Amino acid sequence: MTIFSARRVTMVDTQVRPSDVTKYPIIAAMLDIRREVFVPEALREAAYMGANLPLGPNRVLPEVRTLAKMLDALDVQPSDLVLDIAVGLGYSSAVIARMAEAVVAVEDDAQTAQEAQMLLSQEGADNAIVFAGPLVAGAAKHGPYDVMLIQGGVEQIPQSLLDQLKESGRIAALFMEDAVGVCRIGQKIDGHIHWRDAFNAAAPVLPGFAREMVFAL
Repeated sequence: MTIFSARRVTMVDTQVRPSDVTKYPIIAAMLDIRREVFVPEALREAAYMGANLPLGPNRVLPEVRTLAKMLDALDVQPSDLVLDIAVGLGYSSAVIARMAEAVVAVEDDAQTAQEAQMLLSQEGADNAIVFAGPLVAGAAKHGPYDVMLIQGGVEQIPQSLLDQLKESGRIAALFMEDAVGVCRIGQKIDGHIHWRDAFNAAAPVLPGFAREMVFAL
């Protein structure tokens, strides 16, 4: 067993299972996917820490507990088409690709998107495709989606993005209020998203997802 594979087992045993995540597909994917491959080289030694990893201004790779609990609450199925927003180098998409029929990933930096696609292909995630573009735009032409995840903080979500979710589709997003955040799980019912609080977590608010400032005279 390599040092990274041992750390992967420790990550699952100390960060995922204690968070009440027990679904076999999530555990199996997180034991199998080489998280160290999907972080910048300078951060590889920190890949399995139980913390958000910085990727740039207002961008992090969320701690694995956050992703695991999102996936647990969303109950991703083998027939699901998933939209994964703000994927960085593609770790979340690699995990989801083991659980879903296909993953459409969106990353706003073209070079990062290209590298993510290369890494996903290299790691065998042939059912994941990465598009470069504004995070808030999603990927409407490939939808609608059964499941949607946003890999970072939000204050609001544009309706145009929510419109890409199928009727009865599920969405996970981390709503931030100053430094405090709560992950909410939504389901589209009769065209409207019905939200419930799932667990607490925190991440920087992603570009385009900040609440618009209203100035009163």
